[in-house]
Amino acid sequence: MKRLDGRVALVTGAGHGIGRGIANVLASEGARVVVADVDRASADATTVALGGEAIAVEMDVADRTSVEAGIASVVERLGWIDILAANAGVYRWDAIDAITDEVWNRIIDINVKGAFHCIQAVLPSMRSRRYGRIVLTSSITGSLVAAPGLAHYASSKAAMLGLMRSAAFELVGDGITVNAVLPGNVRTKGIDEMDPELRGQLERSIPLGRLAEPEEVGWAVRFLASEEAAYVTGQGLVIDGGQTLPEVRA
Repeated sequence: MKRLDGRVALVTGAGHGIGRGIANVLASEGARVVVADVDRASADATTVALGGEAIAVEMDVADRTSVEAGIASVVERLGWIDILAANAGVYRWDAIDAITDEVWNRIIDINVKGAFHCIQAVLPSMRSRRYGRIVLTSSITGSLVAAPGLAHYASSKAAMLGLMRSAAFELVGDGITVNAVLPGNVRTKGIDEMDPELRGQLERSIPLGRLAEPEEVGWAVRFLASEEAAYVTGQGLVIDGGQTLPEVRA
């Protein structure tokens, strides 16, 4: 597989967790990575860790103005954007009868509208070069499975697949592919801080017997962002260690 030398990759939510894992992989493969995060300090920390030519951009994906300004600054500085990894997202637990409109709107605004804002903002650059790789971070939750307390999150992640398929169909003539990764449970700060017994139950529910590392999601994004994936569009790639395989739980 060809390296990503010369490619400019924008990764949202890259200050921590899965986003940082994606950024690590793309940078290791030669891409010039733009680390976008609403928390500038986290974005700077990832950028320092990446070294090389990585740059940080403060961006609130729920705010169209923030996204457009951030992406315009990237294009002005680097010339173009080849790869968008729309990863920024939020996750929380609430019983369905306790979800307020404020909480619902926040989840949808960041997870779905955030990806939508980013797609729209990178299109002029990608269309001008007739090349683009867009990869959304969805989830197995909502798309394939469900869990109590996640109605808002599950809805947002399922909606991202509808957005992905529609965008893929519309942009197929522009040299732009649009795909998604669907991670299962990934080792992030939130899971590291989970009650050990609950975490153990979670790990035992995964046939591979462990959580995914953020970089393992990153390698899936790397494939979908490659030149070799030019014939793959409108697809969701599951990275769950087999978690969705069992017909019956032991």
